Amino acid sequence: MSKLIVGIDIGGTNTKFGLTDFEGNVVFQSKIKTRGNGSFPKYITKLAEAIHIGKSESAPEADIIGVGVGAPNANYYRGTIEHAPNLEWKGIVPLVDTLKTHFDVPVIVTNDANAAAMGEMIYGNAKELKDFIMITLGTGLGSGIVCGGRLVHGHDGFAAEIGHVTVNPNGRLCGCGKRGCLETYVSATGIKRTVYKMLADELDDSELRGISFDDLSTKKISECAMNGDSVAKKAFEYTGQILGAKLADSVAHTDPEVIFLFGGLSQAGDLIFEPTRRHLEANLMQIYKGKVQVLPSGLGNQSAPILGAASLIVDHFNNSSSI
Repeated sequence: MSKLIVGIDIGGTNTKFGLTDFEGNVVFQSKIKTRGNGSFPKYITKLAEAIHIGKSESAPEADIIGVGVGAPNANYYRGTIEHAPNLEWKGIVPLVDTLKTHFDVPVIVTNDANAAAMGEMIYGNAKELKDFIMITLGTGLGSGIVCGGRLVHGHDGFAAEIGHVTVNPNGRLCGCGKRGCLETYVSATGIKRTVYKMLADELDDSELRGISFDDLSTKKISECAMNGDSVAKKAFEYTGQILGAKLADSVAHTDPEVIFLFGGLSQAGDLIFEPTRRHLEANLMQIYKGKVQVLPSGLGNQSAPILGAASLIVDHFNNSSSI
């Protein structure tokens, strides 16, 4: 009988979930709204029911052997979500314990960027790598660090919060409550804030002047930059400058072979990769120069968050004696 893994990616708006095999083939995937389900147990009940229905329709004879979850502010050691600013359940949420009332199998949780890093190592472009950094560029900036082939969780389970290193202590207000965090400058939201700051400070003609903040997207900024819009081009240069400089700090901490960029903002291609590589190299210590690559993630499809979460279970069984 075939064995399948549940992969769950809990986002601020939607929760994506699916069933995969050990080779990374997704046999079923779907999503539900993260918000508006009532209490956390009610949300998990709705999610579990949707997973069981999907399994019965797509693979009724298969066994579920594990559940992997990527979630914001997830604690690998305690199996909890803790004080996540973008989720409606406040405080410390018992994620693993609640899921185990619906699934009598191993349940492993980590933050969404850690899950992406593990997915990159098992299914993506990091299969032969032991030391790398994964940067996820979505609404915020997430990160996962792999050293010696293992994810770095840290003493309390919250290592690798690169998105919340400080760019400017008097800078932009962040959702975490601090000011000047990296993700307020380098993320889908961050580059939008940069564009509007530049539009306010400069008089350049720009197509972006006619677009409201809520309607502006990284895709539109990319299109304008490709068409020669000066404000859009400057915004990408500024974003890459800040990201490159801060990644140089991370290189000094962990000495990675590769830094992978993943997520919506990375889809801008050379608009973000070129200035990031240039400013990374300019800020590296001499001993690191020419040794660190910045590459796109190999998880470039809609199933990537599910595969990343499922890979936590693959890694679990790869490091145990049997399935």
